[in-house]
Amino acid sequence: MEENEEYKQKLIAEYKMQLEPLLRFLPWLAQHNGMSVTSVYQGAEGLTMQIPVYDGTLLNFVKTASKSTLMDRNYRYVYSRKRIKSHDDERRLITQATWKEWDTLRGILSYYVMGGRVKGTLWNEAVKEAIFYMVLTQMKKIIEYWDQPMEDK
Repeated sequence: MEENEEYKQKLIAEYKMQLEPLLRFLPWLAQHNGMSVTSVYQGAEGLTMQIPVYDGTLLNFVKTASKSTLMDRNYRYVYSRKRIKSHDDERRLITQATWKEWDTLRGILSYYVMGGRVKGTLWNEAVKEAIFYMVLTQMKKIIEYWDQPMEDK
């Protein structure tokens, strides 16, 4: 029993270390829920190609998240295994997640961060639909809950 608790505490300490660099973006993500954080560069007259321009803080968040160990290259399997088809499915899984579903949270975060490299609208969508905010908030709640001594729970 005590070994199980010790293992859980080690996991939580590792999760905390992985998450800390991203927590500084929480206020910005909260402030931009429901908002578009991209614009389109029109360029000179006669230029027919539209180029998306991303908010600098969003790009910094994506860069920081990309470098973290929270990224899961197999995020597609999380979506198929959990049968995630919509933002409502994502939100439901995020709000119900416990420390045992940490990999699900990582998969959802990875889908938007890594997938946004190929499909640029995903980054904006994750901010607009509050997915980034919800994932980081739920991860933070999990860590705060399990990072306390057992008698406090």
